[in-house]
Amino acid sequence: MADNMVREMQRKGPLAGIRVVEYGVFHAGPGAGAILGDLGADVIKIEAAAGDPERYWTVVGGLDISVPSGESIMYEVSNRNKRGICLDIKKKEGLAVLHRLVSGADVFLTNLRRNTKKVLEIDYTALRRVKPDLIHASVSGYGPAGPAGNIGAFDPLGQARSGMMFLHDPERPALIHLAVLDQATAISMSHAILAALFVRERHGVGQAVDTSLYSSALWLMHANLVTASLLSVDAGMSWVREKNSPLRNNFRCRDGGWIIGVHHPESKYWETFCQATGQEPLLADPRYADSGSRQEHVKELVALFDTVIATRERSAWMEIFEQHGLMFTPIQTVKEVLSDPQALVNDYVVEFDHPELGKVKIPGYPAGFSECAAGTRSHAPGIGEHTLAILKEAGYSDEDIEALKEGGVVR
Repeated sequence: MADNMVREMQRKGPLAGIRVVEYGVFHAGPGAGAILGDLGADVIKIEAAAGDPERYWTVVGGLDISVPSGESIMYEVSNRNKRGICLDIKKKEGLAVLHRLVSGADVFLTNLRRNTKKVLEIDYTALRRVKPDLIHASVSGYGPAGPAGNIGAFDPLGQARSGMMFLHDPERPALIHLAVLDQATAISMSHAILAALFVRERHGVGQAVDTSLYSSALWLMHANLVTASLLSVDAGMSWVREKNSPLRNNFRCRDGGWIIGVHHPESKYWETFCQATGQEPLLADPRYADSGSRQEHVKELVALFDTVIATRERSAWMEIFEQHGLMFTPIQTVKEVLSDPQALVNDYVVEFDHPELGKVKIPGYPAGFSECAAGTRSHAPGIGEHTLAILKEAGYSDEDIEALKEGGVVR
């Protein structure tokens, strides 16, 4: 019996048997459903007839991110591993279908606004009457309470309110692109759902869980917030090369490729670094005798090592630094990551056979399991692609389904 269970987990994932009903749009909410799907959960995405507006978000910063069907790559990213049902929950018959789906689910996931959830009767108070031990998961822009509790938001707005946009330059705000905070919020929501499922498994109680773009941004900014609180300063990460030790800096190699190194404590690695780069005479120079004196002369040191590193190709320096036990790595473009042997051998980048796009490289699940499988299992559904199958699973007869279709409740 135990062997059969292990084989089932290896085939379907650690969340096999968990069902999620999702009614959300764009990424911060649906992205959490996609992650749960990576872990093997059965995720049912409910869409109205017009579909999730993320389907039509095909131009970002002037870049066309559409797939051949005309829909957005981002919709694929946010909705992998799901089955889709097209359902009008504004009709009482449609809400009844949602209730039936929720009654057989473990989790209901949404990122609609607080007041919208109440109007549609899909808030926690309404749905816990349908299923008392339900995990009701809500993603918002700025949190469920307070003056901004019913205000919508997108990734850049969460970055702005959290202080994240001033991390690089205190004088000029800049965004971290693309949808980084959306994905962080999806991760924090999936994390919260897993914890709530564990509580229900141990104690038999469901509950409401919530997270937001704002809270997820602040969680990412943990060190910055604590520093600001204790020292009353905005501790950004302005990367001024001429102020950083050569052992915590980036350099351009002869072939145009870049590398970066980070070493703490710097004094532990200084001698090895000088030996690796052929700069042993610096070890006897009193200007560079310790970390403090090196910092006083850091500008000239960085200029010196700019010249040194420019004498060899990036691959040669990486081999030298690895031989000396120094922590340097190439600064790669995203396209380079797709063929990085380190990413490929660990399944951090995997190949997925998409029915429309063909073979495409995508991120693998970021954690490995010795006894389970995890990762993308299916492409994002078309609008209502699995409506018939989902309704039949829920116990609707052919006659019932035909009546729902004629009434415009499902498509």
